[in-house]
Amino acid sequence: MKISTKGRYALRMLVDLGEHRNEGFIALKDTAKRQEISKKYLEQIVPTLNQSGLLISNRGFQGGYQLAEDPSKITVGQVLRLTEGSLAPVVCLEKGQECSRSAFCETLPVWKGLYRVVNDYLDSITLQDVIDQAEANEVDNYVI
Repeated sequence: MKISTKGRYALRMLVDLGEHRNEGFIALKDTAKRQEISKKYLEQIVPTLNQSGLLISNRGFQGGYQLAEDPSKITVGQVLRLTEGSLAPVVCLEKGQECSRSAFCETLPVWKGLYRVVNDYLDSITLQDVIDQAEANEVDNYVI
């Protein structure tokens, strides 16, 4: 399993919106600049996030985006499944995929276990957890 730039950038965008949630609607250009991501790339990701209900958008002067929910209610797993489609390590674990060997596949339990661990881990981390960790790292970063 490899997370694409779409998944990584979506997560970074949502974390950025969470960090700046008290500032109202955030212009995409501001998030793009802070995160060093192409604004055009973010424009391609936004519709997916918007349609899923993770974002609220506002057009016009002082328009932009903000999280639809508190960052403590949005998990990393939720964001990655939305942008990546599936976190399954093998095709036979994806929904709608039947493998003719599944009834006697010796390795299927390995892939099921990995899939469970990955999902449990990513679902245990919220955007707020990522924000809190980043803030903790900044506090520990001393420059003289």
